[in-house]
Amino acid sequence: MKKALITGITGQDGSYLAEFLLEQGYEVYGMVRRNSTENFERIEHIRDSIHLVQGDLLDQMSLMKLIREIRPDEVYNLAAQSFVPTSWDQPVYTGEATALGVTRMLEAIRYEKPDTKFYQASSSEMFGKVREMPQNENTPFYPRSPYGVAKVYGHFITVNYRESYGIFAVSGILFNHESPRRGKEFVTRKITDAVARIKFGLQDVLELGNLDAKRDWGYAGDYVRMMWKMLQQPEPEDYVIGTGEAHSVREFATIAFRTAGYEIIWEGEGLNERGIDAETGKTLVVVSQKYFRPAEVHHLLADPTKARKKLGWNPQVSFEQLVEMMVKADIMRYEKLLGKK
Repeated sequence: MKKALITGITGQDGSYLAEFLLEQGYEVYGMVRRNSTENFERIEHIRDSIHLVQGDLLDQMSLMKLIREIRPDEVYNLAAQSFVPTSWDQPVYTGEATALGVTRMLEAIRYEKPDTKFYQASSSEMFGKVREMPQNENTPFYPRSPYGVAKVYGHFITVNYRESYGIFAVSGILFNHESPRRGKEFVTRKITDAVARIKFGLQDVLELGNLDAKRDWGYAGDYVRMMWKMLQQPEPEDYVIGTGEAHSVREFATIAFRTAGYEIIWEGEGLNERGIDAETGKTLVVVSQKYFRPAEVHHLLADPTKARKKLGWNPQVSFEQLVEMMVKADIMRYEKLLGKK
């Protein structure tokens, strides 16, 4: 039986990946920090099927001990300070966890079990101020946040350990991927949660930042399969994973409200733009300056040609299906909480 160690197992991607690896017959270990305030809700349904072990990307010795004791066949490094706005407030910590944490794990593998296969969670935020459209594996990086900068370091240190030490180490440059398990601090889940709250009279209006920001959004459950596939290839290579379609925050909000029975009409422009319910004329969405980034990333769009050819990448869930799935899940959650059913 193959063994896999997942850092960040309590997160959105970690929970989907753990489910998938269990289905493949793996023995799954999930790294959590001691005294962590982590929420285990996403993995509660599989908690009896996995091993939770203590470790920290900021602590070199803890990582070496884990690799020595578990002797994993595969390591998936999904843990990071992964929220872009927080990276502006905590740039040094973001660098320690999101950048140097990758080096610490690679060092642990190099010294304790160099035949372990390593997956690094790279990010489309590395492209930042994009140099070409769409973005592929050869597009130059121009990160626009401390998070993006840290991810570029993590990406290239992975390349370095592959080329210098012969470690089977790959980076998946994943574009935005969402699900009902997404944290509420991310704009997609913030929207779907607010739509459900507005539907049940728990909230009046949704505040958003740049409505014109465009992202290549896919379903997280589809993307974790590609993480695994990258480690099953004969040679270690990096891959861009995305749908090849970009949609604006405005489009996401429009579909989300429509799923809940609202038809949004957009009026005004810039900071004065607002989304109005076509039936009642009530303002449901307003633009707020506080949600704009210091350096905005305007348009991210994947070119997943390589992944399609080599990995058989084919997303199963469309953009519209993803938004509807997330809204319906949040509505069901509030129905339960409020005893509506």
